Amino acid sequence: MPDRTILIAEDDLVILDAVRRYLEHAGHRCYCAADGNEAGQLVAKHRPDLVVLDWMLPGIDGLTLCERWRKSDYFAPILMLTARSKEDYRVRGLLAGADDYLVKPFSAQELVARVAALLRRAYTHGYREVKQGCGLTINRSTRQVLLGGKSVELRFKEFELLAQLVECPGRVYSRDELLERVWGYDFEGGHRTVDVHVRKIREKIETDPTHPVHILTVWGVGYKFLGLP
Repeated sequence: MPDRTILIAEDDLVILDAVRRYLEHAGHRCYCAADGNEAGQLVAKHRPDLVVLDWMLPGIDGLTLCERWRKSDYFAPILMLTARSKEDYRVRGLLAGADDYLVKPFSAQELVARVAALLRRAYTHGYREVKQGCGLTINRSTRQVLLGGKSVELRFKEFELLAQLVECPGRVYSRDELLERVWGYDFEGGHRTVDVHVRKIREKIETDPTHPVHILTVWGVGYKFLGLP
């Protein structure tokens, strides 16, 4: 994998410098921001391949930045840094658009490993690029989903989850398997993360999300996708 550009947004300058050194040692090029306003400007200017984002930034907090970026056309993976370890906070960060969650304090090895995993999943394509059928078109190259010819706005992990499900239509994926394939084997969240993302996708692609015809629940196991060849 080629070296990538990474934005580090962290107001604790000691942590900021340490993260920069860890990632530069791993071969990446880094931009640094100590507040949310600067982070927003750097993303607009440089379009980094990944963002390491502190939750409690001054100016514009990390959660708000996540939401703004995911509502725009910026879908690079985001690794959220925070001292908040409760599951509810992790879920809030993921729903805002973060792709992974790292609780302070953390080791250099774990940080670098999580960044590498996010980059690998985001920029390595071993799948058929375009799949279509039943009014849906899913393009992995452009990360675009069309429903009846109209664009469907999916957040980064929503797209990754949908792309994983449609790769093998009719196959039943357990929640544990989806967590590993989409979020990574070292992700600390639970089954609720998968369920929440499935619900969000259904709201966007199903005519009646309470009676889905594309993403079906297999009770006691997980989910399967029907509708694409």
